[in-house]
Amino acid sequence: MSSNVRSGAAKQVGLALLAALPFVSVILQAQVLPDFTALVEQNAPAIVNVSTTYPDERSGGENQAELEELLRYFYGERAPQLQQPPDDEPGPGDNEGGATGSGFIIDSTGYIVTNHHVIAEAQTVTVTLNDQREFLATVIGSDERSDLAVLKIDANNLPVVRLGDSEKLKVGEWVLAIGSPFGLQYSVAAGIISFMGRSLPTQESSYVSFIQTDVAINPGHSGGPLFNLAGEVIGINSQIFTSNGGSIGLSFAIPVDVAKNVVGQLRETGRVARGWMGVEIDNIDQAKAEAFLLDRPHGALVNKVVKGGPADIAGLQSGDVVVTFNSHPVRTHEDLPYLVGLVRPGTMVTLGLVREGKVMTLGMLVGDLASASGLVAQPPLPAAIPEVPVADGRLGLIVSELDRATKIALELESGVVVDSAHGAALQAKLLPGDIIVSLNGIELYTVMDLTTLEVTLPINRAMQVLVVRDGRQFFTTIKLSE
Repeated sequence: MSSNVRSGAAKQVGLALLAALPFVSVILQAQVLPDFTALVEQNAPAIVNVSTTYPDERSGGENQAELEELLRYFYGERAPQLQQPPDDEPGPGDNEGGATGSGFIIDSTGYIVTNHHVIAEAQTVTVTLNDQREFLATVIGSDERSDLAVLKIDANNLPVVRLGDSEKLKVGEWVLAIGSPFGLQYSVAAGIISFMGRSLPTQESSYVSFIQTDVAINPGHSGGPLFNLAGEVIGINSQIFTSNGGSIGLSFAIPVDVAKNVVGQLRETGRVARGWMGVEIDNIDQAKAEAFLLDRPHGALVNKVVKGGPADIAGLQSGDVVVTFNSHPVRTHEDLPYLVGLVRPGTMVTLGLVREGKVMTLGMLVGDLASASGLVAQPPLPAAIPEVPVADGRLGLIVSELDRATKIALELESGVVVDSAHGAALQAKLLPGDIIVSLNGIELYTVMDLTTLEVTLPINRAMQVLVVRDGRQFFTTIKLSE
């Protein structure tokens, strides 16, 4: 065979392979993508629908409005009209309103986990099993801070789910949700983990570090389980970010490790004892990392220590940066309340911190959040702005001394009051009426202390400033330029 013939044949084979590549790619993808059928068949019997009734003031046709929106999405102008319920069934405008959510069985004797917000203030709670049996449920306990609740139905030999370990989860991992979106029972949705350890801006407290996913979670999924590929529950679907009431690919689940802690306590006592440190904390940005002599921005900056609290007894100080809690890294200030909240009160823990650039370790006996109200300082009155300024210097600060009565009211031993700010002080966003307690780690008792200190301050380096504003103590940074 001539070389030209062989060359032509090779060329034809090459072209054939190139043409087949899309099909090869499809085959390879089909082999990689997970098959959820066995997972669903095994676990669906343990997933339940949770429906509730509320007093008239909690009703208003929310469920019907959600379902009408869903129908309009699929059918447009041809959407079928929903029929009103018969007169003998509660509906919008009647004496009772209802809502639905999801849940899952964790014990064959009838213990069920769902969200707190699914059953909060409900008059009745009804659980519908996958086999369509219905039971009136008793609320064993409910915890608003973690948004978890435990129900009990009078049944035995029920199918149960297996609980996994949320600490082992990785971003990009496949997950699957089973629940009742918009009241549609037994619906399955899959996706991946988008982020771990998410703190939501809507949360008043940071005692949950959420799993963020792109799973299509919708109203009604709340309280349902989030599974890994091993068929283990690794999260409880709780919240979505949405502009229209439906999924936009931002859903959040409570880690199962939080649920194990909370559910165990609710079953034992009906309440949750949550750990407490007694500190006010803030995040670390690049400027604060420089000011507090950190190698990079990380950890939780202690703005204030509550007198008599666990952190105070352990020796923690304002200006400390907590970087580990019981060997767990503290990436941002949002991690610390979550880690503390998982610990039972009365437990001895280890704090890793940075103080004035030095790494050190402290032992602390964790307190009880429920008993902390008596120790939490009440917001004090703001200091009065002085009428006559008596100092002005390189920082651009005009200050005066803090009177004794204000010091007592604010429980301060040091501090000078800002009358006006310009230059570096203005860039640091210091305001008239602010009290500067310390600068660059040095406490300021008098105007002369600031005047003397200003001469020694470094150029072009961020310095820490401890400020009291409207009763809140916090750190900011200031930098002098040449």
